Amino acid sequence: MANDSQPGKNRTVAGVLGGVLGLVALSAVAGLLISAAVTPAVAMTSAAATTAIDTFDNLPSELQINPLQLPTTLYAKDPSTGKYQEITKFYDQNRVPVTWKQVAPVMYDAIISSEDPRFYDEGGIDVLGTTRALLSNLRGNGNIQGGSTISQQYVKNVLVQDCYATVDSKDLAQKQKDAAIQDCYNQATDDSGPGGYARKLQEMRYAIAIAQQYSKNDVLLAYLNIANFGGQTYGIEAASEYYFGVHASQLNLSQAATLAGMVQNPNTFRIDQKTSKTNGDANHYAQTKQRQEYVLGRMLDGGKISQAQYQAAMKAPIVPKITPPKTGCAATSVQYFCAYVTSVIQNDPAFGKTAADREQALRQGGLKVYTTLDWRLQKVAQKTVTKYAPTSQSSFGYGATIVNVQPSTGDILSIAQNTKYSAGGSSTTSSQTGIVYAGDHWQGSTGFPAGSSFKLFTLLAWLQAGHSVNEVVNGYPRIIPHLTNSCQGDWNNSGTESIPNYRNEAGYYGTPMQFTAQSLNSGYLSMATQLDMCNVMKDATKLGVTLADGSGPVLMNTLGSVIGSNAVSPIAMAGAYAAIANHGVFCQPRAIARVTDNAGKDLPLPDRTCTQAIDPKIAATAAYALQGVLKGPMGTATPANPHDGTPLFAKTGTNNGDQTWLITSSSAMTSLVWSGVTNNRGDENIDLFHHFYRGIDLGDIRYPMSKAIQTAADTYYPGAALDKPDPELMTYSNPYYTPPVKKKSDGKSKGSASPAPSTSTAPAPPASGPTKPSGPPGHGHG
Repeated sequence: MANDSQPGKNRTVAGVLGGVLGLVALSAVAGLLISAAVTPAVAMTSAAATTAIDTFDNLPSELQINPLQLPTTLYAKDPSTGKYQEITKFYDQNRVPVTWKQVAPVMYDAIISSEDPRFYDEGGIDVLGTTRALLSNLRGNGNIQGGSTISQQYVKNVLVQDCYATVDSKDLAQKQKDAAIQDCYNQATDDSGPGGYARKLQEMRYAIAIAQQYSKNDVLLAYLNIANFGGQTYGIEAASEYYFGVHASQLNLSQAATLAGMVQNPNTFRIDQKTSKTNGDANHYAQTKQRQEYVLGRMLDGGKISQAQYQAAMKAPIVPKITPPKTGCAATSVQYFCAYVTSVIQNDPAFGKTAADREQALRQGGLKVYTTLDWRLQKVAQKTVTKYAPTSQSSFGYGATIVNVQPSTGDILSIAQNTKYSAGGSSTTSSQTGIVYAGDHWQGSTGFPAGSSFKLFTLLAWLQAGHSVNEVVNGYPRIIPHLTNSCQGDWNNSGTESIPNYRNEAGYYGTPMQFTAQSLNSGYLSMATQLDMCNVMKDATKLGVTLADGSGPVLMNTLGSVIGSNAVSPIAMAGAYAAIANHGVFCQPRAIARVTDNAGKDLPLPDRTCTQAIDPKIAATAAYALQGVLKGPMGTATPANPHDGTPLFAKTGTNNGDQTWLITSSSAMTSLVWSGVTNNRGDENIDLFHHFYRGIDLGDIRYPMSKAIQTAADTYYPGAALDKPDPELMTYSNPYYTPPVKKKSDGKSKGSASPAPSTSTAPAPPASGPTKPSGPPGHGHG
């Protein structure tokens, strides 16, 4: 039921009619309804009546019927069955459109008996009812009456819905929107004064046209699908499910009569509240029961029910079974994954050009959004976070999250968080928040310093520059005088700025293999002096890691930036490590796999791509170096190794003791754990390693959390062998070794210079060099 007329214009045209002309027109039309509905050109001796009929005929007759507001539903596939399960819905109007056969016949009988007994005989307007109403109007009895038929009520609902849609499409503050909606509702329904006559005339004109264009059954079903049944409950199916917990096809006589009675005044006759805001302390049940009895009486009078059925239903109480629909993220078990998905819908241009368009798509567009969530991993992730991370800390804002990203697709399979979800909340200091810590500014977060997990990008730039992971580097702590950055500006040390290692450990001459496993700051800072930091930034950008506040690429022009001072999002970091596992192919993380309209037609998805961001040989060699993080006494993530036979690589990250990260990955699944300070309420430096929960400090909970989620990931998504490193990037070299100069023979000695060290293995650090620290690895960035 749709056409091309413009309801906005129609109401404007109707609005110019008023006063005496409106009354005369309605009166004249009432006197000639039978003829006017069939043959508009009827001769009359009264010039006024002729003018009235001409005016009526000239009113717009084609009603634009826009799509109904429908809930948007989120789904996730159950891997065990392959079927999608509903996560939740979002709506302004909870409505489930049904077909003719999906409504019990008793419901049709009830609504016709109470609202329009002559529905199947009239031509859109009830001649007898209208004439009776006009006589009442002429006697001056209050508001204009017009014998409102089901066709007229449908027209009224269409105009109201159209008005709502028009207001919602505008970017208005909530108070402005509420006022505008009330104003347009009044314009569409007000029957008082001169404007009321004009509105009634237009309504009748539309109703006659509707009756001529559509079958009676079509109009009746459309009315039941559009009508309000109190609050946000619209349409007979949603009303049946909400008030009685049954489908519309299963309604019995008592239930049908109750719902049919509601449409006259939905918020008065609803039965989910004890008192009415509009009627003081009036008992809703008593009012609704009285209204139901009226409907039952009309059904009896019309021969739709027997005397016995009538009496039984009259005596029986109304027995509601209020069944609230699941709506919003707070009602789900996957609250922060849900919040992430909704933020994409609210921000990505695939769902609308403006913020108002996107919000309208979410709450009224009837979208079916199929997400990438894996229920199995999500359950493990949330259970793990709940077990190891507290919901809050008394002296500072605290957060923890687990994220899973599939390397081959970029699909986000889990997002778990320690806090309690609060829709719209932006607090970072309490146990309740709407911020998704795994996300970025779209999800209300500005990100967190990544610590040494950011060293991945320096390692990549090192390999791209032709350096080997077995090249000896001066890893002693020292003052770095200069860092080169050809695109963001060089950094020059203005004094004695330096960054020590964890617990002021001494460095050593070592290799990136060793520095990576131990997360040695001084080693990576030394590597950075031989690179252009612009390339580090470019690698991070190619792998999707930018500043989480949306302000641009990471800034690589300080010492701290080398070891992770930039605030980035956990999902972005997981996506970058997933690309290393995926042979250097970066698939932008996504939480939405498919979107359709309510009819199942595919709609455009947010723009997400998979591109070869890093050379496969570079990625393989980087992954090889990162495998050492999970091995031996030097590996900073050794406690998190699940030892399940799956080839893995990993990297830890810590920033000043208040941010801790651990990212592990197989070829099939990347898991990220973050535990950190979200808001420092005082001036003190927060050290998570000095705050405990269930016997484990908040800096070290990343180890059992990572072990738990990666073990589950390896079970559900078995990993294959990791790519072999590039031999050319594994070659040993020691630029600090200078072989002795071979002396010329004086005829007395046949000695020779000492041989250079073997090129097959990297030199071990000096005996006095570092061992695996007994406490948390790495100095503020480990």
